[in-house]
Order: sequence, then C-alpha cells, then structure tokens
Amino acid sequence: MTSSASHTSPVLETARRAREAAAVLAPLPRTARDAALHAIADALVERTGELVAANAEDIARARAAGTAESIVDRLTLTPERIAAIAADVRQVVALPDPVGEVVRGSTLPNGLDLRQVRVPLGVIGIIYEARPNVTVDAAALCLKSGNAVLLRGSSSAYASNSALVEVLRDAVQSAGLPADAVQLVPGESRDSVRELMRARGLVDVLIPRGGASLIRTVVEESTVPVIETGTGNCHVYVDEAADLDMAVDILVNSKAQRPSVCNAAETVLVHAGIAEKFLPRALEALTQAGVIVHGDAAWQQAGPGLVAPATDEDWATEYLSYDIAAAVVPDLDAAVAHIRRWTSGHTEAIVTTSQAAARRFTQLVDSTTVAVNASTRFTDGGQFGFGAEIGISTQKLHARGPMGLPELTSTKYILTGDGHTR
Repeated sequence: MTSSASHTSPVLETARRAREAAAVLAPLPRTARDAALHAIADALVERTGELVAANAEDIARARAAGTAESIVDRLTLTPERIAAIAADVRQVVALPDPVGEVVRGSTLPNGLDLRQVRVPLGVIGIIYEARPNVTVDAAALCLKSGNAVLLRGSSSAYASNSALVEVLRDAVQSAGLPADAVQLVPGESRDSVRELMRARGLVDVLIPRGGASLIRTVVEESTVPVIETGTGNCHVYVDEAADLDMAVDILVNSKAQRPSVCNAAETVLVHAGIAEKFLPRALEALTQAGVIVHGDAAWQQAGPGLVAPATDEDWATEYLSYDIAAAVVPDLDAAVAHIRRWTSGHTEAIVTTSQAAARRFTQLVDSTTVAVNASTRFTDGGQFGFGAEIGISTQKLHARGPMGLPELTSTKYILTGDGHTR
C-alpha cells in the first residue's frame, strides 16, 4: 500500500477515529460507560422496527442465494430476539468494572509505591460471521471495559449490522461518549478485512469469531496482534474406573445437547478395560440422540451396521453436527497421547471415580479447560459465572479460555515516589 493510498483508506481513517475515541474513553468513570450501555439497551427496543426492516433485506438476499435455513435462522432478528439482546446489554451493565482494578501492589524496600492496574486495551477489532447479535454483544463488552471497537461482520449481515451500529452510535453519543467508540468497518470485500488486519499501530488487537478458515486466515495474515478464538475438537475420555451411568449422561450431553457449538464433544475415547460393558450402552444412547458414530474396529464390532469406519480425517474434524468419532484406547496415557495429537486445545473431559486418574489427566492434558466428571458444554463465560464472554481463546498469551471483561484489558504499572532517584 502506498502512503497516499493509506491516507485515503476509509478503513484506516475509521481506525484513526477509533484511536482518538479510545483516548477519550480510557479515563472515563464507570458511571459514564454504564450510562452509554443503558442508552444502547433502550435504543435497541425503541428502534426495533427499523432493525427488523434492515434485517429483512439480509434474509431476502440469503434465501435468494440458496442459504441453508439453519444459517438464515442465525441471521434473523425478531422483536423478541432484539429484546433479548437489549436484556443482555443490561446484564453487562451489572458486571464488575475491571478498569482500575489493582492486580498487585507493594511498597518496595526503597520506599517506592508500586501498583499494577488494569487498563483498556485501546482499539479492539472484531471479525465475525453471520450472527448480528455479536455486533451488540461485542460493542457492549468493549465499551464496558473502556475500549473502542471496530466491527467487521460478514457481508451476509451487512444491512443488519449497519442498522445496529447506527443505533449504537446514536445511543453512545446521546450519553456523552464519542460516537466513534463504536464503528462498522467500511466495505464488504475481503480487501477491507485485509486492511484491518494490517492496521498495526492503530488497532491494538484483533479477535476473530467464526469458523476454522476465518480464524486461520486472521491468525496467519494479520500484522495486528490476534487473540485466537476457538475451534473446538473436544474429547471425552471414559476411564476404566468410570461410573458407567454418569459416563453415558456426560457423553450424550457433551455431544448432543447442542452439537453446533465449539464446546460440543467431537471424539469419545474409552478405556479397553470397560469397553465391552460401555460400548453397547453408549451406542444405544448416542443412537437415540440421533448421533452417528465414526468408530475404530472395536466400536464397529460393538455396533455392526451402526458405526461408520473412522479415519484420521474424523479424529481431526470439528463436526459441529450429530456426528462423533470414537476409539477404544489401552489406557489413560494412550488417551492423552490421542488428545495431544488431535485436539484444538479447547476442552477435554475425563469420567472417572479414581482421584489418581483424574489428577494425572488434568496434569497431562494441555487445553483451555479440563473437566472432571462434567460435560464439555460447561466451557462458557456465562456458565463460569463471568456474566458474558467475547469468545473462547485457545491460545496461551494474555487470555486463555472464556474471555470476560478482565481479558479485554491490559495492565500498566504506576510507580509513586517522593523524589526518589536511582
């Protein structure tokens, strides 16, 4: 990009305005940010009609393009859904404010007072797919934590997102905050996404939310720091010492309670010592739940005609559907080895009555969340009591696991002396 092009780029100009807005937001008290969030919630309800009308354009375009109805449903805004989104914003208002929190502090031996305090990250770019509710969720969480936000949704929701951001900006401005604290990244082509990914120095961090290909593209091509969020190739390991009733319940819940989300289980591993007893029960329960099993030789033998042969592709797949890969392993260490090879680092669960087995599994498995005798479906900011989340980070720097408000902050050190010199 030439310097003259960069000066006229709408994307970079949007990022510059966001940076100016972030500088205004950072020192504001909680009351100012909460007032803006209340204004947003009220405005969403008051302007429901125009939001539904804009959303209808996206829905018509999606259906004309032959989009699957499941995707159309995720795209759809109704008055009831908008009311629920507004209620979610009000819940964000009630969450503890992370900005200004003292993470640690002490008086040094030389008398200097040292404090590490939470501060906003600055400008956060969110690149996401399909669901327009993410537009409001992301904006609310970023504002609550004192950040300006740049929103780049998918082209399929462009009319909906444009209308939503107009409502958000008007509400933010009515509360006395800069409207540029919330902006839609201009453009519907991939060029605007690439510009956002290369706006280093103007954008502090990017958070991609969507499918594996979107996340991989942002991680590999961005020069702006990226917090990688979660594809979920999650595993359930049923140990030799498992309570079989519990194991069946946890397996079915992990897989079938909502299969299209990142914390749904995609592989089940069973200790060989209980395979003969457990596999028929598991197959019956999974089949009743509508799940198709892609299994190794042991699973195929346990369910002739019910189990499709599993390949390396199955072990690597995040199905997001009523499918699960299944294998019998000789012991816990073999289960861990399988998980280490194929996991995306999201969530793994062990079902066991053995404290030693649970302890070894939690020590050896390196994922954001390791569940003992609990469903993988609990890996979620709301379920963890964080109130809300911007995504589930599967990387290890700065933030890992469900990202609540504290993960949308950085820290700085404040050093106070009395004429101290070194």
